Amino acid sequence: MQQLSSLDASFLYLESAEMPMHVGALHVFELPAGFRGKFVVHLRRHIAARMPLAPVLRRRLWWMPLNLANPAWVDAEPDLAEHIVEFRLPASARSGDGMAEVEAAVGQLHPVLLDRSRPLWKFHVLEGLAPGTNGRKRVGLYSQFHHAAVDGQAAVALGQVILDLAPTGRDLAIQPSKRERVTRLGISAMLRGALANEAAQVAGIVKSLPATLGTLGGALGQALRGSRLLKGERAGEGAGTPVRNLGLAPRTIFNVNVSASRAFACVSLPLAELKAIARAHQATLNDLVLLLCSTALRRYLASHGGVPRKSLIAAVPVSLRAKGDTASNNQASISLVSLGTHLSDLGRRLDHVKAATAAMKSTLGSVKSVLPTDFPSIGVPWLLAAARSLYGRARLAERVPQVANLAISNLPGPTVPLYMAGARMLSNCPTSIVTHGLALNITVQSYDQAMDFGLMADAQAMPDPRALADALRVAMDDLRSLAEPDPAPMPGLAQAGQALARQVGQRVVGAVGAAVAGAITATLTDALKGAVAGSRKRRTPKA
Repeated sequence: MQQLSSLDASFLYLESAEMPMHVGALHVFELPAGFRGKFVVHLRRHIAARMPLAPVLRRRLWWMPLNLANPAWVDAEPDLAEHIVEFRLPASARSGDGMAEVEAAVGQLHPVLLDRSRPLWKFHVLEGLAPGTNGRKRVGLYSQFHHAAVDGQAAVALGQVILDLAPTGRDLAIQPSKRERVTRLGISAMLRGALANEAAQVAGIVKSLPATLGTLGGALGQALRGSRLLKGERAGEGAGTPVRNLGLAPRTIFNVNVSASRAFACVSLPLAELKAIARAHQATLNDLVLLLCSTALRRYLASHGGVPRKSLIAAVPVSLRAKGDTASNNQASISLVSLGTHLSDLGRRLDHVKAATAAMKSTLGSVKSVLPTDFPSIGVPWLLAAARSLYGRARLAERVPQVANLAISNLPGPTVPLYMAGARMLSNCPTSIVTHGLALNITVQSYDQAMDFGLMADAQAMPDPRALADALRVAMDDLRSLAEPDPAPMPGLAQAGQALARQVGQRVVGAVGAAVAGAITATLTDALKGAVAGSRKRRTPKA
């Protein structure tokens, strides 16, 4: 019996009409030249062929008697006509790029709960998009997977099974499974399995308790005492202000009880450019994702209630998954990161975010090995369901101070184009969960040459996520300004290098032409400029 871990099952107990607990993505696919027929039919055929390698697609829940403990997974044969369905976009989607209609469709479909009597996934093929600039037909695809079945990394592993590197697909040499299928469980087997799992969980907790308490105690003390001052702080705004990730978050329009309606928007930013800016400022790609979100939130909040004087705090999922682990379950925890939204200076805000992520990693690194993803579950379904109901009905999200303002997640994805059922995937914007108190979720995933930002919001708290998506584009322009060097004279070494580059360019004129030589000259000059310390002076625009 494969019983759900307590972390996986918690997404079932916390789910309600106001808080759907499924994740997924909005994709846009370009169909092959000369494509005929309906893409939904081709997609069903494709998924049917990959089903043997994707157990998450062919299992469903089997509940414990009286919901006493966590349910278990049993085998199922999904009806692909029910799991892969067609959704017709309005006629207006055929004018322009149709993305407004696609985003509205996701907002309409996302609140619909998945049927728990079936495998917990569904694909919606969005038909009616205008052709691309090359004249080829395009379709949208909105995927849903219950968070009880997959986390972000598990979804990436599933993508490796159902997606291909070429439109022609691949030969997977699928071998028939020798495992005996289990489609139902008897009461006695369920109770024996639940009690055995409970005993194993209690024994494990008792055995590891001393080491766990020592580790957690030391990490908590470090988090409360440790405050990283911004490097190179000057007098004025933010001077002497410590970067603290732990503490109460300021009240914003996002920290409310959520409704049963959703609004969605997505935006893609250039991946290579973001990587180059990160290298130029000794930052990580994740630092820049947080900085972009921070900068866009400042601009958005300036016209929606004002920017709080205290920094916004992001709840950031952190993977606990071991390298190479592709199991279809949840292995993650949550950390808190200060976004520095109280700082108007972009350079100082970048330093703040870098210090905040460094502090988070320092604290999390010592406790990551002891954070649990499973624990005793007998009686927990009743307790979590009751707590969820009380929290929602009493509107505690609006009465109790919050430790975070929104959720931000960044997932690494493939850096090459991918195909499914012969169609090329053009974009991959994640869709995720909003909860009471966190009415905005920004999930980011890299794909091909882009970073795709998916903004899921409660439609009452934030009916216009497109405005925030547009603010992310402006924030990218701010980052470009931050990275641009001043046109200051180069040091002597760089001047000499430029002269050398010019000579090399001149020598190849006869062989490859003046235009190519000019390009070589420019390339060598740029490389030497970057190699000379001090040749780049940061600008710090305000945003």
